[in-house]
Amino acid sequence: MFDRWIKKDLAYVWHPYTQMKDCRTMPPLLIEKAKGMKLYAGNGSFYYDTIASWWCNVHGHNHPRIKRAIKKQLDSLEHVLFAGFTHKPAILLAEKLVKLAPENLTKVFFSDNGSTAVEVALKMSFQYWRNTGALKKKAFVCLDHGYHGDTIGAMSVGGVDLFNEAFAPLFFPAYKVPSPYCYRCPMGKDKKSCAIDCARPLEKLLTERGKEIAGLIIEPLVMAAGGMIIYPSEYLTKVGELAEKFNVHCIVDEVATGFGRTGTMFACEQADIRPDFMCVSKGITSGYLPMGVTLTTEKVFQAFCADYTRKKTFYHGHTYTANPLACSAANACLDIFQRDNVLPALKPLIIQLRQSLEDFRGMERVGDVRSLGMIGAIELVKDKRRKTPFSFNERIGLAVYKNGLKKNLLLRPLGNIVYFFLPVCVTRKELAVIMQRSRKVLSETLG
Repeated sequence: MFDRWIKKDLAYVWHPYTQMKDCRTMPPLLIEKAKGMKLYAGNGSFYYDTIASWWCNVHGHNHPRIKRAIKKQLDSLEHVLFAGFTHKPAILLAEKLVKLAPENLTKVFFSDNGSTAVEVALKMSFQYWRNTGALKKKAFVCLDHGYHGDTIGAMSVGGVDLFNEAFAPLFFPAYKVPSPYCYRCPMGKDKKSCAIDCARPLEKLLTERGKEIAGLIIEPLVMAAGGMIIYPSEYLTKVGELAEKFNVHCIVDEVATGFGRTGTMFACEQADIRPDFMCVSKGITSGYLPMGVTLTTEKVFQAFCADYTRKKTFYHGHTYTANPLACSAANACLDIFQRDNVLPALKPLIIQLRQSLEDFRGMERVGDVRSLGMIGAIELVKDKRRKTPFSFNERIGLAVYKNGLKKNLLLRPLGNIVYFFLPVCVTRKELAVIMQRSRKVLSETLG
């Protein structure tokens, strides 16, 4: 039975971020059920979901309250268009998000996923300046290790060359500045000599080009797909100051970092910053149903309110915008944070994760260890003194992945970065097991 399903998969399915030729010898795992931290496969094995099913599962799989909310909503309304219509789950969710978000963000625009949430922010920013008569402000600024999704606009402001290279001719031009990558500091500094000098290129660019820049986009505190790069909150604060000084929109992409991942509801809470846009997705429904949201300010919103004939309407939408089932899942997800006192309860787990990761630092092939909240990363290198990375063709991440499966771990490294993106439901015992087994995986893989 198991083999029959895999054969059908290989006959008909094209998987994301997967070299399908590899599937001939390493077919996908058939997952039949899940609960909490564990995924149960059709071959009888189980795996600890250490990356939260691509960073979206927050409260664990098969959570009774989220399931109950979806089932209850299904009995009354499964979907309705959101242009000219509304419904209670969307209204309640918008209200909750505004109360949780930075206080200047007061308006909510729904979409389908992280990429679309970013596209909405880019288009709103661009049209805002057009609606207000600042026609020269068309460009965007991003970081060279940033990632904001796989649609064309989101990729245009991304910096992960491996993902983007093939599609580069389709992009609109964007300014890229160095990332605050502390382990590989673009300014050649170390923590003792750093004065957030990595923000200087951005300041220089805004000084020279600010009048033509509409906005800048940044992942707050953790650059996820770029290698789980964790940077100081002082850098984020500086970015916010520069955006305000040069009259440029600040767009924070909290798609990966939102909803408790960094120890606070949103990562930008840990810096002194007032973003003009905030993009969220993934954890908003705890991974149960797709949803994207872009929050913005009253000032931006008012720039689109005018007589219909002036054509200032934001002409953008998606079929499944504010789907009632997804909104109900999101409302349940947020209720769990509040009723179960989730964020305060994370503190001992965050300490345990950080301390456990430090045990990896002495390994010969471990160049850097970094963590924030329930996110941790281990950067593997061939030469520790020179910080020499493993080459693309060596596929060290694939070797880690394979060995992880043997020890019931779903580890899916980003190149040379072995990372953990743990659901907030993880127990201390589960965390100890995951870290112990991960150390064995690295020891056996790296020799």
